[in-house]
Amino acid sequence: MDIKAQASLPVIAVAMGDPSGISPELTARILAEPDLSKAARYIVFGDYRLFQLGADDAGLSLDLHVIRESDAIPADAGKPVFVDLKNHDPADLQRGKATLAGGKAATDNFRRALRLAASGQADAVFFTPFNKAAMRFAYPGYDDEIRFVRDAIDFEGPASEFNVLEKLWNARVTSHIPLSEVAQNITQERILRALDLAEKNLRAAGFNPPRIAVAGINPHAGDGGNFGRDEIETIEPAVKAAKAKGYVVEGPFPSDTVFLRAKNGDFDAVLTMYHDQGQIAMKLMGFDRGVTLIGGFPFPICTPAHGTAYEIAGKGIANLGATRAALSLAIKMASEGKAARKAA
Repeated sequence: MDIKAQASLPVIAVAMGDPSGISPELTARILAEPDLSKAARYIVFGDYRLFQLGADDAGLSLDLHVIRESDAIPADAGKPVFVDLKNHDPADLQRGKATLAGGKAATDNFRRALRLAASGQADAVFFTPFNKAAMRFAYPGYDDEIRFVRDAIDFEGPASEFNVLEKLWNARVTSHIPLSEVAQNITQERILRALDLAEKNLRAAGFNPPRIAVAGINPHAGDGGNFGRDEIETIEPAVKAAKAKGYVVEGPFPSDTVFLRAKNGDFDAVLTMYHDQGQIAMKLMGFDRGVTLIGGFPFPICTPAHGTAYEIAGKGIANLGATRAALSLAIKMASEGKAARKAA
């Protein structure tokens, strides 16, 4: 590929995830994919020694441009650039276990990738799986990736996780809070904010216009008020307000059937009221293909929806399905964003 053609490609900042799991292997495998290597330019953050272990697990030998963290990132390397942070001694690696050292490396890699994108030098961020326990060892304030991203790039606006399974998306009003606190956090304002984010991110991924279904919170969506009035007093008014803004949105629907309709193609996304209401449905439909998109920030952030798979670390058998889907979505959204900025 000539330099001019390469310069037109989106730049993806890649953070290698938890080194004790399958993240090094997945990072190596995804960089070796021929079609994806031609679709974007990559700047990878991690410890190159651990990356090599992952490549060895996968039986791969990759040609990367390796630089030190103090070096300037080349714009025309012609191959993936690996920024070697030397932040985890391989002698300290404990495969299959959440550790402080692993958490420090993962948070360092992620922070660097985020800040590169925030500086305008990358169009999207992609990371291989983290382990939340290890992340908390290294970063005690770590609630989830959204909190970490806010802190890393000093961002105050609304943001949310989206679960993506091919052409079906799941958005949510509340996320990582106790179930006992969900009902009190379901307000018209929060539902509208979630719909705003969903509409914006779905359009950025090529849905025009996106068709969004809204789930109820009570059994049978309240059954006309017999099982609660949240749908009548809070969710229905929010749906009407969203329609008034021009959104293609319907609901509230019973949460035990709305995903059947969405799976059959009636909707592009389902907005659920709490975390597991959508996560269970999405993971049952395709755990090994699911993607998590962190939306609302100035750039898309994507990762496979599964975890670090400690039980198979080092065995070279990691499934690439969800990782491929996550990177493909990052590339698509980065390309759309790059084209929109150019046209503006």
